[in-house]
Amino acid sequence: MKTSLAMARLAVEDGITHLACTPHIYPGVYENSTDGIAKVLRMLQVELYSQDIALRLIIGADIHMVFGVLDSLQQGIMPTLHGSRYFLLEPSHNLPVPNFLRQIEAFLNAGYVPVITHPERLRWCEDHYQDFILAARMGAWLQVTAAAISGTFGRTAKKCSERLLLDGVVHIIASDAHDMVYRPPILSTGIEAAIRITGDDAEVMRMVSDRPLAILDNIDPSDVLLPPGLSSSIERSDGGKKNWMNRLFC
Repeated sequence: MKTSLAMARLAVEDGITHLACTPHIYPGVYENSTDGIAKVLRMLQVELYSQDIALRLIIGADIHMVFGVLDSLQQGIMPTLHGSRYFLLEPSHNLPVPNFLRQIEAFLNAGYVPVITHPERLRWCEDHYQDFILAARMGAWLQVTAAAISGTFGRTAKKCSERLLLDGVVHIIASDAHDMVYRPPILSTGIEAAIRITGDDAEVMRMVSDRPLAILDNIDPSDVLLPPGLSSSIERSDGGKKNWMNRLFC
């Protein structure tokens, strides 16, 4: 609790008003669930109120891209962000995910919007960069880590984050905070770096304000302003299930 309160204070000092509590879920490794996360979140929120820390906590999880995720989402075992259609999806760090785009398609067809977390830090991002672009064009969202943009995660992650930003395919910048020292809840340095890279203050603000608020309000992604590099994305059909793979590669 002491560390959580310290992180909350630091987040507020950095200008953060809402913070998604998103522990990892990886069956057999990180055995978290919607009910368990919600219980702890409520306890922490009460403590924040009692100490006059103006930070609103949001439920979620960084869900590893493994078998059974869709079923667990539909059953409510794994949480979406604030109970919305949006959820954090973490692909494998070291190796490409088999049938990556088909899995993204399955989530979209089921009515969910996967928010792919920190693609810039995945070891296979550079060699499979177009897979992430295609996923974004299909309707997935891409979330880049603020500290990666500012260089904390090293040269490779910084380079990839810059490429994603310059290609205009990033939906959200997040802190991905884990602690007070190595991965603190700081957005400001990443925001400043993103503005320097893109030269587009308004779009960077959409990444840290407008689109996160759209998630909280569960706004249909078709009603949310796209990142500039996705403005020519393939239009969704009016009828039936989407078959993105056929439409992308036919």
